[in-house]
Amino acid sequence: MDLLVVDSEETELAIEIGGEDHTFMNVLKGTLLETEGVAVATYDVNPEQSGGQTDPILTIKTEEDTAPLDALEAAAGRVSEKSRAFREAFEAAA
Repeated sequence: MDLLVVDSEETELAIEIGGEDHTFMNVLKGTLLETEGVAVATYDVNPEQSGGQTDPILTIKTEEDTAPLDALEAAAGRVSEKSRAFREAFEAAA
């Protein structure tokens, strides 16, 4: 996974996430929206046919007292925890 910061401000972050698709981006966006201090979390993928970028660009907007990079770190940690818990439950059921 390649990360490229497109824009970084006090309460807004735009980051290109190389090699990912809607599956991962929807999970990350949903987890960000559950994160305290996050006002907006969205991503955009332009289809290759349009000549636009093919990798998603995640945009996070936060409230004044929350840094967007901190919110992203917290959300990524929770995505990892959820994935681990799912894997463990799946292995136990097999």
